[in-house]
Amino acid sequence: MATVNGIVPARFLTLIAHLIITINLYWTRRDNIEACLPETYTQDQYNQKDTELLVGLSLTLAFAAVELTGFFTGISMFLPTVGMLSTAAHASAAVSLSYFVFEQWECNLYWWVFGFCSAFPLVVEIGAMIAILGFKKT
Repeated sequence: MATVNGIVPARFLTLIAHLIITINLYWTRRDNIEACLPETYTQDQYNQKDTELLVGLSLTLAFAAVELTGFFTGISMFLPTVGMLSTAAHASAAVSLSYFVFEQWECNLYWWVFGFCSAFPLVVEIGAMIAILGFKKT
């Protein structure tokens, strides 16, 4: 049980770190969008990349909200496998997105981080919710 108790705060902190960096990226997305575009670009190209990144950031925030709901309601709080996967994914996301912000990575790299560090933990969280609420398994 000591392992589970150590995972709970780590999971919370990494999820919050991922959220904070995502919000920071939302505020500073202009630099990353310009890094994705050629030296001379049109307003349409800029708007397309802006929309693409905005959709990714919005989905990340929505996925994090679902995970926080499962966490705060206690559905998945004390499941060690879900906790470890979530902690590893969100810690990786926090580090990757920090580099994304500071090094101004291309926008296409965001989708890799999104897939492995936001979508995958969401699928695991929803699976845990279905198992616990639907099948009454712990």
